[in-house]
Amino acid sequence: MKTETDVTESRTLALEPADNHRLTSLCGQFNQHLKQIEQRLDVQISLRGNTFTVSGSDIAMHATLAVLQQLYNDTVGKKELTPEAIHLTLQNANVDTLIANTSISNTSGGSHEFTSIRTKKGTVKPRGATQIDYVRAIQRHDINFGIGPAGTGKTYLAVACAVEALQHDKVERLLLVRPAVEAGEKLGFLPGDLAQKIDPYLRPLYDALYEMMGFETVGKLLERQIIEVAPLAYMRGRTLNNAFIILDESQNTTESQMKMFLTRIGFGSTAVITGDATQIDLPRGTRSGLLHACEVLEGVDGISFTRFSSRDVVRHPLVQRIVDAHDKHESGTN
Repeated sequence: MKTETDVTESRTLALEPADNHRLTSLCGQFNQHLKQIEQRLDVQISLRGNTFTVSGSDIAMHATLAVLQQLYNDTVGKKELTPEAIHLTLQNANVDTLIANTSISNTSGGSHEFTSIRTKKGTVKPRGATQIDYVRAIQRHDINFGIGPAGTGKTYLAVACAVEALQHDKVERLLLVRPAVEAGEKLGFLPGDLAQKIDPYLRPLYDALYEMMGFETVGKLLERQIIEVAPLAYMRGRTLNNAFIILDESQNTTESQMKMFLTRIGFGSTAVITGDATQIDLPRGTRSGLLHACEVLEGVDGISFTRFSSRDVVRHPLVQRIVDAHDKHESGTN
């Protein structure tokens, strides 16, 4: 292993012996393994022959070089690497602690510069520091919670990150999940098949998908089940590998439903859980799974929590005032 440092904050690693089959296995189809490492460690990797050049923070570069060397060693004997093997190697390298340290150092300098999220139909730019931190957290953690009032972009940005991941082959499919709980109204027995019954509950997710990918593309992906829409109850018993899963309106999950959902996450998957703790539509006396998860999982490595406030509302200015008015009223009655 030969490693050297240059003045442009990048490091190079020449993997020996040079073997095209082993290098192909390490990089993966269309360099998907390298992209997986880049996303997890927040670095940039370029390749020329058997020499890898890594750019990023000093700690992340050291970790990336070690991971690349370990993975190359694992290809001895013509062993084919998989996204699951990459994930396990990153996990064994304790990269979650590294990510936490590097994210603290990145944000402590007050820099909130952020590259836009590119989708087929355009570019999505996070607005404000909280949205930027939210998107960064999604790209660096496997499980992410976005909690805050309506209109803060929680669901929209989650869908944008999911679409980008799907278009860049970082995941193989996209799952949209939502608990089928009416907002105080009894809708009765809805007509149609499963998809048609739960479509009304998932309309905000569909709207975001149509805006970013177009009606025709979304329709084709739904037919091929690359994009899947399912009620939360249908998640039980499944293991979701190489998927981007969005659980919307999570404040309407029960404690057992939230635990069931979180334990569905498989290798190479990212989950984003969004919700507003002030708009719970569960029956009286039933505790929200979102509130319980916030208490139990706060501080767990690999799980991020982003909390939005009324200052982050990006809808009509009146929405922010309405949220503030409700908060003042509730704090006065408690």
